[in-house]
Amino acid sequence: MSTYSCTSPTPSGRIFPISIETSFPRGVGEVQEYVDICDYAVGLSRMFEGKVIPSERPNHTLLEMWNPLGTIGIISAFNFPVAVYGWNNALSMICGNTMVWKGAPSTPLCSIATTKIVAQVLEKNNLPGAICSLVCGGADVGSAMANDPRLPLLSFTGSTRVGKQVAVAVQSRFGRNLLELGGNNAILVDESASVDLVVRAALFACAGTAGQRCTTTRRLILHEKVYDSVLAGLIKAYEQLLPKMGDPLEAGVLLGPLHSKAAVDSFSATIKEAVALGGQVAFGGQVMTDRPGFFVQPTIITGLKPNASVVMNECFAPILYVLKCKDMDEAIAINNSVDQGLSSSMFTQNLGQIFKWLGPKGSDCGIVNINIPTSGAEIGGAFGGEKHTGGGRESGSDSWKQYMRRSTCTINYGQDLPLAQGIKFE
Repeated sequence: MSTYSCTSPTPSGRIFPISIETSFPRGVGEVQEYVDICDYAVGLSRMFEGKVIPSERPNHTLLEMWNPLGTIGIISAFNFPVAVYGWNNALSMICGNTMVWKGAPSTPLCSIATTKIVAQVLEKNNLPGAICSLVCGGADVGSAMANDPRLPLLSFTGSTRVGKQVAVAVQSRFGRNLLELGGNNAILVDESASVDLVVRAALFACAGTAGQRCTTTRRLILHEKVYDSVLAGLIKAYEQLLPKMGDPLEAGVLLGPLHSKAAVDSFSATIKEAVALGGQVAFGGQVMTDRPGFFVQPTIITGLKPNASVVMNECFAPILYVLKCKDMDEAIAINNSVDQGLSSSMFTQNLGQIFKWLGPKGSDCGIVNINIPTSGAEIGGAFGGEKHTGGGRESGSDSWKQYMRRSTCTINYGQDLPLAQGIKFE
């Protein structure tokens, strides 16, 4: 599939901006991510790990065997309508599974186009296209998949609220779930950090994809000594970004609209709540009524306490809360205070702070970065988060293990039958 897509990712890339109203380069990038995970999976298929374990019994050995689960269920979200499916799809296939995919109801073009490409590749290699099947529909279809015992694993990407329902349904039939849910991600900035580097990193992490990434930075926790300079630099960067808002298919556009009217309503309600709690809008805060579409201004809000209710909850829109701290211990505590645990990042030149951040008293997230923002994960590492983010891991590292079942096998190559732990039964 990677060879097929590499010939020209551009036509497929044009479908995604139309479907999810993201920028054209972002659409092409998502196709490329699917290509990359296919390449990665092909290499991984030659390197599956197994173990030969010494036995305490003479003339015995222990092996670990990994076998396919069967048919995998995949439910993906609107904001990454192809890449997230690709993570699951590529690894599931090299593990020997078939799969049923339900894309987001609002992005059927992406789902259909992707499924047709995959089917063509399979059929050209004398395999049934139905190995990777698609079903379109809403919550009723998702509920049916969650409750179907023929799907031993269900991978779900979406909100924490719906993910909790999925987890209960799958667990009630003793199935497996792989959950990628909400994120309330933070960038922490130490007094030793490069202000210019922070501003450049935060601009994309906070406003890129109109704040509709699960790894979008929602909270910027600044040491009091660099608070003013970082805030001023970020406001200036936002001012320069605003003229680059527009039709995602046009060249030079970096900021597209939100996905739906419901998203715009959530944006407005969240800003209203933040202001009611004492927050000040330092930039943006307005719905763009001078053009068609669901455009909003990327927004910066200051003056709120870290434990304000609006800060503790994720709004899937380009709203950033800028918070102040006295030291990195306080910043780490703020980072860890939310229910979600997806992505986090610290900007610092202090070696001691780096290792504290990476260690047991540091970030409690599944992604813990240094001097890069919270977004933009690479496929080689496992992607996922802790706490209310769901605990699932997709893409790289040993994520493949979730798509297989493990058996411990004891082999007796002798003529005696000794028992473990030295037990005698004679």
